[in-house]
Amino acid sequence: MPATAEATTLPDASVDLVAAGQAFHWFDREPARAEFLRILRPGGWVLLVWNKRRKIGTPFMEAYERLLQRWSVDYAEVDHERVTDEVVAEFFAPGPVERRSFETRERMDLEATRGRLESASYVPAPGHRNHAPMIEELAGMVARHGTAGVVTYEYDTVAYFGRLVARTRGAAAARG
Repeated sequence: MPATAEATTLPDASVDLVAAGQAFHWFDREPARAEFLRILRPGGWVLLVWNKRRKIGTPFMEAYERLLQRWSVDYAEVDHERVTDEVVAEFFAPGPVERRSFETRERMDLEATRGRLESASYVPAPGHRNHAPMIEELAGMVARHGTAGVVTYEYDTVAYFGRLVARTRGAAAARG
């Protein structure tokens, strides 16, 4: 049965861990928070984790960022990097949240690179006027910046974890 972060269809107090990877920026945060509180057992945890692609540092990563800015249809509007530490802290408030970050590298050939690119919601789908030139530019980037046809994506994997605490009405009203 299809479900969302805001309406999981899970029974009350039925899970020990709610984990979301690379999706938090899509959540309607307050309804999702309420749903997580409902489905978590006492003492349960919430884990939010995603990869923040490095936009600078290597010629390939810098070219990839320019490619997204040039060809994507709504990149700026849906970029998960709009989710700051402060936004996540507000989601967990009034309880504490821990943050951990570590470097991640992923080596990919052209086929995998294309699959990675096309998996992003903001990338134009096949048939869109920007799709073919974007893929052509990507192939050139892999050829120029790769070694034996393989490029390296660099990320900072960021994980936030904590236990949600029910908010009092006064605290919710004070936050606006």
